Amino acid sequence: MKKHSFTAPLRPTLLMILVLIIVGVVLYLSGTKVFWAGYIAIMFFYALVFYTGASAAQLRQSDSTTDMMLAGRSIPLFIGIFTMSATWIDGGYLNGTAEYTVSQGLVWVQAPWGYAISLMLGGIFFARKMRRHRFKTMLDPLEQRFGKRMAALLALPALSGEIFWTAAILTALGTTFGTILGLDASKAIVLSAAIAITYTSLGGLWAVALTDTLQLFFLLLGLFVVLPFALSHTGGLMHTIDLYVAQKGDTARFMPPLNAWKLPNWGNYYWNWWDYAFMLMLGGIPWQVYFQRVLSARSENAAMWLSIGAGVICLIAAVPAVLIGMVASVFDWSSLGMDKPEALLSMPYVIRYLTNPIVATVGLAAICAAVMSSVDSSILSASSVISWNVYRPLLRPKADADRLISVIRRCIWIVGITATLLALKANSIYALWALCSDFVYCILFPQLTTALFDKKANRYGSMAGFAVALLLRLGGGEVTLGIAPLLPYPMIQNDVVLFPFRTLAMVCGFLTIIIVSRLTQKQCPPTQLTIL
Repeated sequence: MKKHSFTAPLRPTLLMILVLIIVGVVLYLSGTKVFWAGYIAIMFFYALVFYTGASAAQLRQSDSTTDMMLAGRSIPLFIGIFTMSATWIDGGYLNGTAEYTVSQGLVWVQAPWGYAISLMLGGIFFARKMRRHRFKTMLDPLEQRFGKRMAALLALPALSGEIFWTAAILTALGTTFGTILGLDASKAIVLSAAIAITYTSLGGLWAVALTDTLQLFFLLLGLFVVLPFALSHTGGLMHTIDLYVAQKGDTARFMPPLNAWKLPNWGNYYWNWWDYAFMLMLGGIPWQVYFQRVLSARSENAAMWLSIGAGVICLIAAVPAVLIGMVASVFDWSSLGMDKPEALLSMPYVIRYLTNPIVATVGLAAICAAVMSSVDSSILSASSVISWNVYRPLLRPKADADRLISVIRRCIWIVGITATLLALKANSIYALWALCSDFVYCILFPQLTTALFDKKANRYGSMAGFAVALLLRLGGGEVTLGIAPLLPYPMIQNDVVLFPFRTLAMVCGFLTIIIVSRLTQKQCPPTQLTIL
């Protein structure tokens, strides 16, 4: 057992504070206009988070991959709920929800309730079985059922999803810092990413879990402190909602009208709405960042309940983000002598200009907490997949624990830097955020579901299902990445495919795995799951 020494993290924490002080001095000498009280407050908040994360390295019972990746499968239920909730309530969750509340209307703010439902569905149907088999990553059942090479191939959409997600939430942090502190967005992104990457590489999942618990507290506190100040500028809660409904019409609702496809302002967008809804509800399940928490739980029941409990907290956290978006949409910004902000900047503008400096600092701490609690989770989960499901089976089957942990730490830096570079190029938080679940939904959901629940699924079915789902998904193009549609899908408007091709790709991939597997039972007998 490792000896605990909570003075050990003091040196790197003090070094980190020194770096932030030097950055502050450089900004001051260069004449940059910075909200200094907020900068100092955030500096100490980062120091507290970093110290907590670095201290977690002392909690690891041994230098094993299970301790590094899964905290020794000893995460208590309440910490499990907190870390799962904090992981999903990220900067994209908050800023992106406010952004689309302003730009598209409440009806298109699907991700908060979609991901909350996915957490509950995952807890009910997937969590217990995954924990029972003592897997280390989400791809372990795929490796058992379909082979290590197929699992390595399926790691690609899993990894791309994690990297897109990390980039989205870092983008949210950059825009918030730029608006509230006056600090250049790129500097904020780089600093925050470096801090999260460092303590994650030191402490593993214990670092992530403990900092998530701390960050969730700051997150909820900050949101609910900001809310009454913001609502006071638009006449209170009920008057703000009334103004928003009058402004947005039938888009100021959670669901489209039942006859929406007949309405001129909906038409084919009705089917597009359902495509995204199913993508979020089901595409939120096959994520390593989700199963890393499930597999770290102390028992099957804890794995299930931490997932369901996190879904409830995610719904609660979405409420202030939606209301802040409503305030940004209906407030008369000209009364402050300024134009209405871009939808992307809705939350930071409300925090900066419709509250006092102290509350603005608390609100900024909430965004920082949301971002860092998700960045550390995402980079650790991606690094775990690379080392355990790609490096170990394909390159070093006999690698010992020390070697694998070394690879995980290197991958944490590689994944984190890659996501940071992508964040510096991002335009829309919500679009990048939603894209995360896209390929995961189309490709990984049918693969994971059949691996767990279809005893006849085999490697040939998996390969065929992957090819079909990938072809049909790529055929619809991707506006966010500037890729035009490749297949002649119907319902194309302004080069955007409104036909639910994502759900089509998922269903066709699902059916292909089932059918091809049954046609090739003799040529490729299925392998059954075993408890590790």
